[in-house]
Parts: sequence; C-alpha cells; structure tokens
Amino acid sequence: MWREDNPLISLSKSGAAHQAPPMLAPSTFLQGPYRFVLHYIVGRPWQFGALLLTVVAAAGCAVAVQYVMKLLVDGMAGPREASAAVWSALVLFVTLIACESILWRITAWLVCRTTLSVGVEMRLDLFGFLNGQPMRYFADNLAGSLGQRLTATAGNFGALTNTVAWRILPPCIEFVGALVVFLTVDWRMMVVLAVFVTAVTGGLIWFGERGRPLHRTYAGHAGTVAGDLVDVITNMWAVKSFSARTREAQRLARGFREEARAQGRSWLYLEKARALHDVALCAMAGSMLSWAVYLWSLGDITPGDVVVLSALTFRILNSSRDLALSLVETTQFVGYIEDTLRVIAQPQSVVDVPDARPLAPRGGSVEFRDVSFSYGDTRSDTVHRLNLLIPAGQKVGIVGPSGAGKSTLIHLLQRLYDVHSGEILIDGQHLTGVGQDSLRAALAVVPQEITLFHRTLMENIRFACPEASDEEVYAAARAACCDSFIRATPDGYDTLVGERGMKLSGGQRQRIGIARAFLKDAPIIILDEATSALDTESEMEIQRSLVRLMRGRTVIAVAHRLSTLTAFDRIVVVKGGEIVEDGTAAELRQRGGLFDTMWRLQAEGLSVDEAAETVP
Repeated sequence: MWREDNPLISLSKSGAAHQAPPMLAPSTFLQGPYRFVLHYIVGRPWQFGALLLTVVAAAGCAVAVQYVMKLLVDGMAGPREASAAVWSALVLFVTLIACESILWRITAWLVCRTTLSVGVEMRLDLFGFLNGQPMRYFADNLAGSLGQRLTATAGNFGALTNTVAWRILPPCIEFVGALVVFLTVDWRMMVVLAVFVTAVTGGLIWFGERGRPLHRTYAGHAGTVAGDLVDVITNMWAVKSFSARTREAQRLARGFREEARAQGRSWLYLEKARALHDVALCAMAGSMLSWAVYLWSLGDITPGDVVVLSALTFRILNSSRDLALSLVETTQFVGYIEDTLRVIAQPQSVVDVPDARPLAPRGGSVEFRDVSFSYGDTRSDTVHRLNLLIPAGQKVGIVGPSGAGKSTLIHLLQRLYDVHSGEILIDGQHLTGVGQDSLRAALAVVPQEITLFHRTLMENIRFACPEASDEEVYAAARAACCDSFIRATPDGYDTLVGERGMKLSGGQRQRIGIARAFLKDAPIIILDEATSALDTESEMEIQRSLVRLMRGRTVIAVAHRLSTLTAFDRIVVVKGGEIVEDGTAAELRQRGGLFDTMWRLQAEGLSVDEAAETVP
C-alpha cells in the first residue's frame, strides 16, 4: 500500500548490481500531515459521507428549533383564538429537539466506528513503513518513542475527527442557517453578522496558525520524553547496578520540566485567543441586541423576532469562538501528526525492487564480490573491497579482533543494510534483486545477543516457524538442550519470559535462540557467537547437536573462541574490514600468521583482541 515504483538498482550487461544503496521516499500520503489525513478520509467515502450528512442534519435541526421558538412566541403574543398555531409550533419544537438528539447519537456512533477502524489501519500503515527501515534507524531512535508516536498519531486523528464533527462543522452549519433566519428579519443585520463573525473567526485562525511551531515543539518534546522514560525502565538493571536511581530521576525531571514548559506555551497561546474572542463577543452581542430592541420599539419586528435574534446572536458568537479555537486546536493535532511523519516517514534505504522475485535456494552458496560498506558518516570503510566465495554446504568460521567487520558481514548477508559498492549473491542470485522476506527465510541466524518477545517460551521458539507442531517445538528444544530447564519452570512451555527475555539467564536465552534455529531448518545457518554465554559442558552438548543441524547446510560462524571452529572446513581471518588469511585451522596454524598468534595467545589466556594487537 505504501510502496511506490522506484528504480532501485542498475544492472550491467553481465547482470551485476551496482553501487549506491537505493533509497525509497515515503508514499505521497506520508509526505505531509494534510495528505496523510485526507488519504484515510478519501479511503472511506461512505463512512465520512454519512457522518457529514448526520452532522448537517443535526445542526440544521438546532437552527430550526430557534426559528420555531420565534413562531411559538409570536403565536402566544397574538390573540388566544389562534391557539392552534401555538400548539402546532410546540409539537414541531419538541419533534425537532427529539430529531436533533437522535441525529447526534447516530453521529457519535459513526465517529466511534470510523475513528477506531481508521486508527487500526493508520497504525498498521505506519508500522508497515517503519519495519522497512534499516537496523541503523532503530539504533538511532528510541523504541519507546517510536511506539508512542504510532499510538499517539491514531489518537490524534480520532481527536481531530471528533473536533471537526462536534465543534467545527456544527458552528459552520448553524452560521449559514442563522444568516437565513436573519435575512427573514432584516437583511442589514444579516450582513453585519456575516461580516463580523467571518472577521473574528478569520482573525482567530490567523492568530492560531502563528502558534503552530509551539504545538509542534511540544509534540517533539512529548515523544522524546516518552521514549526516554521507556529506555530508562527497560535498562532498570543498569540504573540500580550503578547506583543511578537519583541521577536518572533528576535527568528525567529535567526532560519532564522542559516538556511541561513547551506544553504550557502551547496551552497559554490558546488562552490568549479565547481572551481576544471574549472581548469581541461582548461588543458584538451588546450591539446586536440593542439594534433588535430598537427595531422592536419602532414596530419593525415582532417579539418573536427579538427572541430568535437574541438566541441566535449568542449561539453564533459563542459558536464562532468554539469554531476558531477548535481550528486552532486542530493545528495542534496536525503538529503532532507532522512530528510523527517527520520521524517515521524517512526515506528507506533497504527496499525491494518493484519486480523483486523470491529467492530460490539451490544449495546455499554465498559470494561477496568486491564489497565495501561503512556505517553512517564514517570516512573509513568497515568492510573494504572484500571478496569471499563460500560453496554450498561448506562450514566457514570468521574470526578477528573487535571492529574487524565480522558482524557487519553477517548483517550485510541478511540485508539489514545495503552494501555501498560491490554485490552479494546467494546461489548466484543478487540480494538486491530478491524479496527481503524470502532472503531471510533461507537464513537461520543465532546472534550473540538473543532478543526474546514478552511471550511464552513456546511462542518464542515457534516464532521461527509458526506452523510447527508442539512436538516439533519440543524436539528443537531438546536439541538445543533447553527442554529440561523449560519443564522445570512453574508453567513449562507456557512460561512468560519477561520483556526481552529478562526472566532467563544469558545462557538460557542463547539456548532458546539455538532452538529457534533448529526449528527453522534453513539451508544457510549463521552463528554469531552462538554459544558464548554457555558453560563448557552445555557448549559441548549443543556443539554435538549443531553438527547434526549443520549436515548438508552452509554454515557461517563468527567466533571469538577459536577452538569451536577446529572442525570447520575453512576459517577466514578478518582485520580492518579485509580478509588477511583464509584456510583450514591446521593450515593457518602452520603459516604462523595472525590466526596462529591468536590461537597461541588465547591458549595463554589472552583475548582475541589482545592477541590481534600483537600482530602487525
């Protein structure tokens, strides 16, 4: 729904994908708050059309009630013999009141149904665009802030719809109806009322628009503070461990106070508009009523005319204030939506080409061709002109010091980022030419930091394969050596793991991640320090299970513990974003290069990083 055709890659005569990562601008309706709102209104013409008709009818009844009041007063001021007209006016008066009430209840029902359904679609659309952003985007934006913005946008659309339906359209309709009634009494009063109300309303709208930056600033502060608060709560262990409760409370307090000041400026700006209107209301109401009484004293209008003019004058002038201030408030809602679109509707840098085809796995060969990549604005490449061919079914270990580019290679293979130059192929198919979901379906990844959902253990394991049976989940858990500890929990596989799996130890989370990989049964397996959090006994047991899992599959394993790679077909040593050694463990030991040095020094208790520092 939100994708647009866009030339994302160019192909040479040989079919090679070239350079510059593609960028996808957000769809048209995400490129501004007014287009955004209009998109959902146009998408539901019958619902919003019916809503408009009920509001028009209800507001029309409200004006008609005022005119019938004139008929009733004039009938009562006349001879008693004409009581039939009085009773007819009374029946019509009560009927109109009943109709108005029924129509407003229908309006409320329509507003409820419409805003709720739009709110669901709106959040899904925004999430659909949000989940197309690269992982770097989520590293730069707080998860709590993004979630708050998605939810608040749907709420602001609902508030905007309510404001229009209850406080903007009715005054407009009543104003037109009042002009018609005034015309039947004295056309000069109609002209004066029209000019005055239009001028006051226009002035308040102009005044309100000037406050839009204040409302937008407040929306930005609100989103930032909400995200910051969630971030602190999520990292409460670190807050307690480093005795930072008071420090973090003070930091949050500064953010809360800054948000409150921004909200106060936005709020008080509306109060200034209300004060200006109250002055105008007093002047206009006094003038119109004095004029009506004067015309009555001359015998030009009836007592009923005076009643209806008085009632409509106060109603319209008060409505004009509500209308103007409601229009000003809509700028607040628009400001909130604008702030959300500014953050979420940023161009996507990792996108599927318009004619992307599903990846067709044919064994699992992987090839990096002259690949270069860097994060953000860094001048030096994290990966520089790297070439690597992994035949289908081969087990390859990747080692090197921290920052060498090992995990970056894993991320590029999953297409969490796009390469800046060069190309990556799986079974001869360019990653940029296949659908992202089909690509990742062919990869079973076990990262070092396992992230779990706040769901049951069963749901977390089954996340890799939603259609898997319970028995298949149990088998995967047994293979990953986590079935026993799961069954030891009070609720077994129905145990909730807590946010990000915080109820489990690091080793338990890692076993759950390995169980997911077993269950996925993909042709290419990626292990990024997959057993680093396990004790030696558990690691050896899981290694035996991994041998069964890896049979007939391509395996790419990043490891700091070099001994875990001795049975691999090949080991690639990476340093400074480049491959410096490539061969079996035995061959690399014999060469006496970086791998051999790391092996010997690691045996002496040094880390890979310390070992790497000793090699020029």
